[in-house]
Amino acid sequence: MTEPRNLQKAALRGEPSYVWRDGQRRRLEMILEAAGERTAGTALVDGCGVGMYLHHMSESFARVVGLDIEFERLKEAQSLEITVLNGVGEHLPFPNNSYNLVLSHEVLEHVQDDQATINEIVRVLKPGGRLVLFCPNRGYPFETHGHYWKGKYHFGNTPLINYLPRAWRDRLAPHVNVYTRRDLMKLFTGLPVKFIQRKTILGAYDNIIARRPKLGRFLRRLLQWLEKTPFQRLGLSHFWVVEKT
Repeated sequence: MTEPRNLQKAALRGEPSYVWRDGQRRRLEMILEAAGERTAGTALVDGCGVGMYLHHMSESFARVVGLDIEFERLKEAQSLEITVLNGVGEHLPFPNNSYNLVLSHEVLEHVQDDQATINEIVRVLKPGGRLVLFCPNRGYPFETHGHYWKGKYHFGNTPLINYLPRAWRDRLAPHVNVYTRRDLMKLFTGLPVKFIQRKTILGAYDNIIARRPKLGRFLRRLLQWLEKTPFQRLGLSHFWVVEKT
């Protein structure tokens, strides 16, 4: 894992994707499959970072728009010649029923108010529009966003933090949320939605493949097979497709 350019910003906002490898390509395929005929419409990438998914989705959707809280990252995304806006997920600057698809990719865990963020996404979706949501699974054995210890932030994968009682876990990782399936269900309670897909996925392990290709590819095949078994509960991320009714 490469240390981020700015540790404090990475702690608060996460580290955006600066590379495009097999893991990202696989997730893009999942996004496009979930979108279906909605690619003929407009998509919003809510928390677009430096614009990696924004750029690749623009090749398939009629129109894509990106939104992010970090202005410096948006300047990089703007170089892709795609519409980007500086804003927050809790107060989306769009009318009701604006988008055919909204992508929230590993962003929900960083917002100040995840309930308000989900409410806003559902508000701006058109009826029949879909949210594609990726966010951290509390069942994964590592906290990938680092942790704090004695007031100092430590970047990297930390084992077993997310298995602690919530109060203890949140003292070690107050900068980022993590979700069980029940946690996510609560966020959609009372909203006009139906669930198209709800599962967890394991990682692509591109870093291991870069160092030891044969071992990395074996691990990837094994772990993606495990996604079809009860071991999928240990997945890295939730992958949910939610449709507005």
